[in-house]
Amino acid sequence: MIELTQINVYPVKSCKGTAMARAELTPFGLLNDRRWMVVDSEGVFVSQRSIPAMSLIEPSLSDSGLILKAPEMEPIEIPFQKDPDRNLTVRIWDDDCAALDCGDNAARWLTKFLGTNVRLVTRGNAFDRRVNPQYSQNRDRVGFADAFPLLLISSASLRDLNDRLDRPIPMNRFRPNLVVSGCEPYAEDRWKRVSFGGAIMSVCKPCSRCTIPTVDQSTGVRGTEPSTTLATYRRGPDGKVFFGQNLVNEKKSGELVLGMEVNVLA
Repeated sequence: MIELTQINVYPVKSCKGTAMARAELTPFGLLNDRRWMVVDSEGVFVSQRSIPAMSLIEPSLSDSGLILKAPEMEPIEIPFQKDPDRNLTVRIWDDDCAALDCGDNAARWLTKFLGTNVRLVTRGNAFDRRVNPQYSQNRDRVGFADAFPLLLISSASLRDLNDRLDRPIPMNRFRPNLVVSGCEPYAEDRWKRVSFGGAIMSVCKPCSRCTIPTVDQSTGVRGTEPSTTLATYRRGPDGKVFFGQNLVNEKKSGELVLGMEVNVLA
């Protein structure tokens, strides 16, 4: 039996994730996943690609807002932002998106910790970012994730990779939303549609990997693995290195629960 063994939500893009026992599905993916994003002075998103120390910021949610913690910093709580006067446009890759600025206190906190001038934004009321139609047939939407609302990896695939490495790495290097167990390594490469209870997911395309998996998520230090090893056996014809699969939720709603059975439909 294939089983759902991890559910991870990343409230702030490129910061620490939160392991969940259950999670609600929304049109943008898991509830609160990549709901916030850090941008530079030009409104362009920043990530661990350029600032590995973002891996050390730990977000959590209270009833009233977003809480951020980081080493040698006092925690800060940022109220949920609903003020229309804070509307602005931000850029993630090639997409211009409606966002709300989260205020000067959040900006000062992040700027101090990261050592560069940044601000925190959240999705605005007019936010409507579409998945690339080349891989989507249902006008699927995505939040501040790179390109797709969900990322799935099997534990068997990581185990196979770790067998090739001198020093094994944890799954959090790849920042998946969903981890499944009970299948062969890279079985997910062959899946087209899968179900998690009543939730049906379309498997859109393999996830091409950037430099973020080379960042130790516990220290913020960048190395060379696993990219060097992955390139020896997971490189596609376009030269990109792939690990994991991008998904969209066909029904746009539902709930995922740890331990639920995963069925391959096609």
